[in-house]
Amino acid sequence: MTLTEQTTERPGVRSVRRLTRPDPASRGRGGQRFLLVGLVLASAYSLFPVWWLIVAATKDRTALYQSNGLWFSGWHLWDNLHQVFTYQDGIFLRWTVNSFLYAGVGSLGGTLIALATGYGLARFDFPGRNAIFACVVGSFLIPIALLTLPLYLLFSAIGMVDTPWAMLIPCLINPFSVYLAKVYTEATIPYELLEAARIDGAGELRIFFSIVLRMMTTGGATVFLLAFVNTWNAFFLPLTVLRGKENWTLNLGLYNWTGTRLESGIDLTGLVLTGALLSIVPMAIMMVAMRRYWRTGVTLGALK
Repeated sequence: MTLTEQTTERPGVRSVRRLTRPDPASRGRGGQRFLLVGLVLASAYSLFPVWWLIVAATKDRTALYQSNGLWFSGWHLWDNLHQVFTYQDGIFLRWTVNSFLYAGVGSLGGTLIALATGYGLARFDFPGRNAIFACVVGSFLIPIALLTLPLYLLFSAIGMVDTPWAMLIPCLINPFSVYLAKVYTEATIPYELLEAARIDGAGELRIFFSIVLRMMTTGGATVFLLAFVNTWNAFFLPLTVLRGKENWTLNLGLYNWTGTRLESGIDLTGLVLTGALLSIVPMAIMMVAMRRYWRTGVTLGALK
């Protein structure tokens, strides 16, 4: 630590020099400013596409190409929304329902399976447990794009192509969610609590549903949210296993509208941008709804 000299002078008194240490708070202000600037830049970088999308969704076709892309030019949002919900007999609403079905039901079932699997790997001792866990860790390192073609061939052989099951079954199995559930179980579920429940006569299923699931609410919310976002944003898998428009997701349907200009010469850019803005609303609502579970987990950690 650097010491600085400070001189004190008084009338008729000999000057005195003494060494003082710099204020630690003043040294930390520079780092805080640097961190604040970094956070502002990161926030601006993240919010810039959303702002551009909001502005673009309020414009008509002429203003979309001729006006400033970062500022409003007229207000045609309601007209764009009406066109999105009525184009092709309201197929956008069908795609929205499909996306909620795949992401909601698939993520909920996948979360339950992941929590049960992670709990079993963390709190049960059986032959081959380490080998199974090694396979789980190795499997989530494989990109999903490499598994899409084998999944298509498998579903094609059993007649599940172009059905909701072709999307739901892959969502039920998520090795990364199993890994997160195992780590969270090891941190929150003590052996003593499980032994006490067994001594009281509780069976394994009752212990899991009555005790383990309630204590793993925060971890389960995290696993569910990650799975929901991953399934909602999925593109390559539905592009491969879904054929009919009635079973498409929002991303696949908006992609089809984007290519309509090349095929038929109809410009649907305004509809695509408005639909893209609507597609991020459910994820924003999900983030706000799940926030209280994370806050509860942080509070419990502080009490411990």
